[in-house]
Amino acid sequence: MSLTSRRPGLDVSRILEDFVPPPHFGGVSFDTYLPDPSQPSQAVAVAALRVFATRIEQPAAPKRSLFRRAAPPEFRAGVYLDGGFGVGKTHLLASLWHAVPGPKRFGTFVEYTNLVGALGFRTAVDALRTSRLVCIDEFELDDPGDTVLMSTLLGELVQSGVSLAATSNTLPEKLGEGRFAAEDFLREIQGLSAHFDVLRIDGEDYRHRGLPEAPPPMSPHELSATVARVPGAALDRFDALLTHLSTVHPSRYGALVEGVPLLALDGVRTVTDQAQALRMVVLVDRLYDRDIPVISSGQPVDRLFSEEMLRGGYRKKYFRAISRLVSLARDGQSMVE
Repeated sequence: MSLTSRRPGLDVSRILEDFVPPPHFGGVSFDTYLPDPSQPSQAVAVAALRVFATRIEQPAAPKRSLFRRAAPPEFRAGVYLDGGFGVGKTHLLASLWHAVPGPKRFGTFVEYTNLVGALGFRTAVDALRTSRLVCIDEFELDDPGDTVLMSTLLGELVQSGVSLAATSNTLPEKLGEGRFAAEDFLREIQGLSAHFDVLRIDGEDYRHRGLPEAPPPMSPHELSATVARVPGAALDRFDALLTHLSTVHPSRYGALVEGVPLLALDGVRTVTDQAQALRMVVLVDRLYDRDIPVISSGQPVDRLFSEEMLRGGYRKKYFRAISRLVSLARDGQSMVE
């Protein structure tokens, strides 16, 4: 089996059904988040989010006061989790989602922009405005057009009485500057900033950990032999998969990999085309969401993006994708005899 043999269709009702926490965070809760005793902000964030979850269930009358500019801070419509890589922001965001009764939506920034692309702006707003809570993980600030789009979308949701929660990651070189990404986030959402409380979550500095080293690539023969031992595993030539991804709407990448127990990539190379690289970022996110192990031949997976790309405007996405892909590659290595 190969991913290139799959062509998932665009099903509007299925797209909306997929706006839930990924399986990787399907069973988390505030109780399963273990704050680091040396980082008091983590326990403070958990307590604040518990209160926020309770507040969402309040009757409509006090909730309407959320959206008046003079509303007290405890009645703000949104909360923003501010911190670096690996401090548990997605865990807490998913825990909030699980704690609030529906209707509710959970997705990454890219998934929401893909939703607008698939449905159109007005239809997307109408589909989301019936929610009590909309969670946006990994809010992206590197594309001005998408940022304006999401700011406008969130503005309409706030006016409809929807509560919001968001996270984003800080680039390694910006950690330690005092406010992580909060100032950038609040500036970019402009008029919406008054509706968000910022919860800072401190943790281990990503710069001190660095990107993990990828497992050594396998030979094509080892790759095929491993796939043959795992029922349902997918084997794809890397270049063929890059071409195939351009024919599938990114909102369907989750369906593309659904149910695959192992993905084998034959002939991995450094990607130099920006459009191909960004599609790979989305694919890696969907693989990571579903805990799908990866094995590969060719270049090590930590060389997926060029040094130029890792210094460019989308570097945050590429760093995240490498970190996640290396983690999946380590999982895949454990399946190799």
